[in-house]
This record gives sequence, C-alpha cells and structure tokens, in this order.
Amino acid sequence: MSGATARATGVVTVVLAALLASAFVLGRSLVPDQRPTTTGLAGATAGPHYADQPPSTELPAAPAPGRPIPEASPDAGPVGDDDGPGPFGAQTATGSARVALTFDDGPDPRWTPQVLALLSQYGVKATFCVVGENVASHPDLVRSIVAEGHTLCNHSWRHDVNLGKRSPDAIRADLLRTNDAILAAAPDAHIAYYRQPGGVWTAPVVSVCAGLGLTPLHWSVDPSDWKAPGATTIETSVRTQTGPGAIVLMHDAGGDRSGTVAALQRLLPELLARFELEPLPVRVP
Repeated sequence: MSGATARATGVVTVVLAALLASAFVLGRSLVPDQRPTTTGLAGATAGPHYADQPPSTELPAAPAPGRPIPEASPDAGPVGDDDGPGPFGAQTATGSARVALTFDDGPDPRWTPQVLALLSQYGVKATFCVVGENVASHPDLVRSIVAEGHTLCNHSWRHDVNLGKRSPDAIRADLLRTNDAILAAAPDAHIAYYRQPGGVWTAPVVSVCAGLGLTPLHWSVDPSDWKAPGATTIETSVRTQTGPGAIVLMHDAGGDRSGTVAALQRLLPELLARFELEPLPVRVP
C-alpha cells in the first residue's frame, strides 16, 4: 500500500469512529432515565398513617363486636322529643318501628311472675333490667326470664342513683358484680345493656359501659309507674306517649306494682294492635 493510500485510509477510520461515537451519545440522550427517583414522595398522600408507622396496604380491621342500631324502617314515625340519643348518648329508641317494653328493679317474687305470665299470655318478649341484689336473692326468676326468651339488662348492684358520681373503678366493680350474679343464676344469659338507676347518667358510667361492651339503655316513655299513680294513669300515659320505635319504662319491683300489672293487662292487646313488640336484641358473640 502506498503512503498516500495509507493516509487516506487512516482519515476515513478516524471519521467513522467519530460518527459512531456521536451516534451513541445521541441515542443515550433519547432513552428516558429508568432509575427510581424520590421526587414528590415527601408530599405523597397514599393514605393517612401514624407518624411512627409506615403506611399499610392492608384493609382496615373490622369494627369491634357490638350491637349496631338498625336503620329505622320507612314507616317509623317520630317518638317525640326523645327520639334522639339520650343523656350522654344513651339509647332511647329501638332503631325501627318496633316498640320495646322494659321492666326495672326486679326480679321480685310477687310482681315478676305476674308480669311474665301476662307477657306469655300475649306472646310478647320484653327486656328486664335487673338489680344484682335481687338477682342473688331470686336466681330462679332470672332463669325464668331467660328461658322465656326475654332480654336481660344490668341495672347495677343495689340501684344506687349516685353510682355515676363514684370513681370509674367503683362503677366497673359494681357492674361486674351484677353481671357475675346474673351469670351465676343463668350461665347462658347474654348481657348487652346497662341502665343507670334513676336515669342519672354521667360520662364515667358511659365510659365504663363502653369498656365492658354494654350499651347504655335509657327510654322514651316514662309513665312514672314507680310512683304507683294507679293503673288508669299508667295506662293513659303509655297509650298517649308511645310511638314507633319507643322504649317504654315500667317496673316489676321496688314497691306496690299492682297498678303496673293491671295497666299492662289492658295495654298489651292494644299495643299489639298498633305495633310490633320486641325484646331489645342481643348479638351473641
């Protein structure tokens, strides 16, 4: 090969190398960068999370078991001024068009069997808010209440209207003592409600109820039968005040309840003609 030819070949080689390098650089500039970047992550809102805990892709845990209040049926009318939550959020309505009869302060060996007999006669189930001392004295009546399909409600150990002013520990001990007495009498009983004596609710009582899984139970109809005003007065009060979704307060202990029993005998057929009567439902774990 002559010197001129060699020099020409070298020039061509250099030019080709330069062109190849330029093409490589150009190609790299056209390919997007695939490396991960943290740009924008600091402001990301994939979902709320605690500051010391990374976000989770897991589904939220199911709510703790409890008795949800069912939606009111379309034909449910107002219960009056008490159709909303009661004191400190206590339940005052059934949550449907059904009406619940509740009986406080028992069991009592004289009056509770008469109330049970009337309810059985008309095929009605109710809710009995029982006092611990009476439960311990008359466990057979508690067993009868449960056996006949009625709902039980804790009504404190000795009907202490000042219980809500005591310490949370004292309130909790009182409610647990009553629960224990109920379960000693009827081991298969399910206790889902608590009613404060006198309806004197306080924040500590409601808080203790929540911790024990008890629904605070108030009422929307109070015929004041605890004052023993007579059967006619009790009957008239219940008849005129009761509307769809009402929770009716009555008593099967704590004094002379002959008026309550007589009023109940006249009220049951009338209430059944107007409403569906139910025991407050209990969710069994």
